[in-house]
Amino acid sequence: MQIDKITFNDISIFHPEEESSIFHKLNFTRTVGGKEWLRRFFSEPHNDLKRILGTQHIIKTLLEHLDDWPQDITNGTILMVDKFLDYNLDPIPPSINSFNAYSYKLLHNADYAMVKYSVKHFADFMRGLQAIIQLFDTRELPAYLAFYLDRMKKLLQEKPLQQLSATRSDEKFSPQQNLYFGYHLRVHFKTELLELIDIYSRLEAWWSMAMAVKTYDLHFPQFVEQDEPYLKAEGLYHLLLQKPVAYDLVMHPNENFIFLTGANMAGKSTLIKSVGSSVFLAHMGMGVPAKSMELSLFDGLLTNINVADNIAKGESYFFNEVQRIKNTIYKINDGRKWLVLIDELFKGTNVQDAMKCSLTVIKGLIKIKNSLFILSTHLYEIGEELKQYPNIAFKYFETTVSEDQLSFSYQLKDGISNDRIGYVILRREKVVEMLEKL
Repeated sequence: MQIDKITFNDISIFHPEEESSIFHKLNFTRTVGGKEWLRRFFSEPHNDLKRILGTQHIIKTLLEHLDDWPQDITNGTILMVDKFLDYNLDPIPPSINSFNAYSYKLLHNADYAMVKYSVKHFADFMRGLQAIIQLFDTRELPAYLAFYLDRMKKLLQEKPLQQLSATRSDEKFSPQQNLYFGYHLRVHFKTELLELIDIYSRLEAWWSMAMAVKTYDLHFPQFVEQDEPYLKAEGLYHLLLQKPVAYDLVMHPNENFIFLTGANMAGKSTLIKSVGSSVFLAHMGMGVPAKSMELSLFDGLLTNINVADNIAKGESYFFNEVQRIKNTIYKINDGRKWLVLIDELFKGTNVQDAMKCSLTVIKGLIKIKNSLFILSTHLYEIGEELKQYPNIAFKYFETTVSEDQLSFSYQLKDGISNDRIGYVILRREKVVEMLEKL
């Protein structure tokens, strides 16, 4: 699925402050390599159903063994293994006996200490890999998972690696054993060990995805194989909210455009980001934050949410809004299925100009039947002119005002909002009172 950097940030998949990202929330990896593979998975949502269902199958398989995942392999273990393979070590004799082992220990004391410490971490790593193989040894596995486990199993058949995988966690090695393993690991099996690290990192990224599905009670979506765009969600919510309110939503070719209204803070942006992030996770093969979801395969996801000006280039906010819309129209006019999410279009110009521009854009976008659109706006007035188009669904979030106190239900309703709460907030925050006293 095509997705650009702006969209990644708009729907908080990644974020300049990582703690505010969905990637961060769903990251349960323990190693640097696992985190990098997980980031890669997040950066490359799938564009074909076979790979999506394959990833779902892998995650479902790992869900059955989450608590059995080996604890021997830590980030320190991986870092030490990697460091030792490139460490500037005094050469170890190729043929080790008790005499030259003790000689090496005596004459190269610092290097021997490095070997001894590293071999213990190699043993932890090999035992952990062997434990993973045994977890799935008698199961029929998804193709990708089976491939990497078979490769891991083949590599661990090499004698020194096999010997290390059979050790106990409290086992002590003699100087001769330490140097025997140290020599073979560096000289004969460096390439194989780097491959094993990469395989483990990939497996850990999948394990992390399974942990996220279990921890946050995510549900796997059902994909509908059809040429027309389709999305149906029940109990959909935003993953980053502490106490989210769920939505039900249906979009299809006969109603492929949602015209969304409501006051500030009523929930428009949250709904848009909920839809975008859930469709994104679905195309990763992940579970989604919803009771259930059915959707078609989308070719791309585009957003227009957090547009910014560019002072250095002399570009105004409005100019960049126009450029983003221009880029969107260029991309989606290709006959493929896109999900397009637009939040508060044309905030960078006056109301009359914004109304005219918004109407022009909406009337153009509704001609594109192969994509789904959600557009939020404060420009309620243009809704009347759009009611003549049958493929536009009008939805809004209601705000209740009582004695200057605002109440938001966050429930999605049919129709067009008419809420005007700007002055209420100004008065409630005593700005009006402060101004009157000037």
